[in-house]
Amino acid sequence: MEAFYAEMWGDGMAGLTLPAPACMIRPQTAIETQADMTQEMAIPMPPEEGMKLNIGGIVRSPGWTILNVVPGPHVDILGTCTDLSMIASASCSVVYASHVMEHLGYNGELQKALAECHRVLKPGGHLLVSVPDLDVLCRLFIDPDSGPQDRFMIMRMMFGGRTDAHDVHVTGLSIDILGSFVKEAGFANGFRVADFGLFLDTSTQVHKGRPISLNLVAIKG
Repeated sequence: MEAFYAEMWGDGMAGLTLPAPACMIRPQTAIETQADMTQEMAIPMPPEEGMKLNIGGIVRSPGWTILNVVPGPHVDILGTCTDLSMIASASCSVVYASHVMEHLGYNGELQKALAECHRVLKPGGHLLVSVPDLDVLCRLFIDPDSGPQDRFMIMRMMFGGRTDAHDVHVTGLSIDILGSFVKEAGFANGFRVADFGLFLDTSTQVHKGRPISLNLVAIKG
């Protein structure tokens, strides 16, 4: 994987730290899929006590604290996920971020955000992260059944809808790339899941019958 990244990025990326090799979360596979889980591999529950932080949330939900870079009546904390200094270390049981991480640069911002999520989580706490799945979107884009309007919509899912100044995607993420960054941030275990079962938001988005989000539960050791 390191050789692949080096070849893909080329000399122009010299000086950047490459993500850790993608043998990451578990020795045999990058991420366990929901279908592969046995009873012994069931995802452990997060701590009962602690803040439940929703990064980028737009709808209030009981028990959840919303952090957003855009002010609004639903926002509890105005700020960015690359700096969670207003939140104490090891104070959160769950951190949720749906379609947020793709807005961050892979040459520093994404690493800072994941490190901050890891810092504020209690041991055993869960990071629930959803991003547009670049693997799925690429397959949908080149599907012969996708017409011009379909490809335009898929392109917007890849690069951002441009509905405001913040709605721009700068990093494409697949399971191996996201998993590598998550492992690098210090998370001990990770599971890919079909649905978090929490909110009807971008994490459940479907295009032409196919879920387009990569949903990952990462657990702090």
